[in-house]
Amino acid sequence: MIRLPDASGAIREYHPRPARPPVDAGAPGDAALTSRTVFSAAHVVADPYADTTPDGPAAVDWDATLAFRRHLWSHGLGVAEAMDTAQRGMGLDWAGAAELIRRSAAEAKAVGGAVACGVGTDQLTGAAADLATVRAAYEEQLALVEEAGGQPVLMASRALAAVAEGADDYLDTYGWLLRQTSEPVILHWLGPMFDPALDGYWGSADLDTATETFLEVIAAHPDKVDGIKVSLLDAGREVELRRRLPEGVRCYTGDDFHYPELIAGDERGFSHALLGIFDPLGPLAAEAVRVLDTGDVKGFRELLDPTVELSRHLFEAPTRFYKTGVVFLAWLAGHQDHFTMVGGLQSARSLPHLARAYELADGLGLFPDPERAESRMRSLLSVYGVAR
Repeated sequence: MIRLPDASGAIREYHPRPARPPVDAGAPGDAALTSRTVFSAAHVVADPYADTTPDGPAAVDWDATLAFRRHLWSHGLGVAEAMDTAQRGMGLDWAGAAELIRRSAAEAKAVGGAVACGVGTDQLTGAAADLATVRAAYEEQLALVEEAGGQPVLMASRALAAVAEGADDYLDTYGWLLRQTSEPVILHWLGPMFDPALDGYWGSADLDTATETFLEVIAAHPDKVDGIKVSLLDAGREVELRRRLPEGVRCYTGDDFHYPELIAGDERGFSHALLGIFDPLGPLAAEAVRVLDTGDVKGFRELLDPTVELSRHLFEAPTRFYKTGVVFLAWLAGHQDHFTMVGGLQSARSLPHLARAYELADGLGLFPDPERAESRMRSLLSVYGVAR
């Protein structure tokens, strides 16, 4: 039994569940998923002994960070690298992201894992002077990702959102970049709930208008777009959008609220996945997709539907702080030895929020060693002054 605080400040008793049988994992090639392409957006592990500050350069524990990626690959998942789950723009600067991309892409090549890497403009730390400056920043990052051997993910740019005067500036910028790519890329539409600086992306705060611009970019370069990653937390809009994509262009759901139904799909199609919630759910998510590979949609939903409550909790407003819960669960699950984050972001969620995350994750059987998870939860509670 463990005593946990709830949102009202009350303390109640919780009885952890017994250990769940581990999900088998082998080499990435042996564990390949067939019916869907699935990427887990992976977190970075901070170096807890580094003498740094929240606004200083990120200090990363590279061994632990790459070990976590090998864990994801071993279950057949691809890794979406240097995305927002890796605290891109929230503790991880471009220098750190560039090193992460190089190391992760090399590791992927060594073990045969799939890796897609974020391409942005976050080396522009001040106000971007003009669109040419934004294009040059994108080009620098695109060249690095292609040289490293990763699949580029063209991420939404705060700098572009700040200087663009309308839809034409987005059409010109993305058209310029897509004409240069050597291989098809993934376009990423990240909503303002994940980053308020991206409000009005694609030239309009009206999502219907923005969608038309987004689709115009894709229609002009369908051979250069492998797929789109949509993170708007609006299942209906995603379904509408994926039905309008050119043939051969995939939709990768980034909807951490509705992913089971979107991945399962309907009579007119389905979404692949590129999800932050698949960081803590990695083995369970891979197990569910393997069930789907057999055509068993019901079995897939039975495995994945119960995880939505945890995901909605981790991604509750302010959504951009979901990374704290993701790293917290990685610590409890034994993927790292501490609950420290780059930028000091471990303080971004309250103790009651973390306690509920522990309870929900334990109920799903996400902890390979429930006793270790309980012990670590107790150690955190003691720091906050919760008596045993």
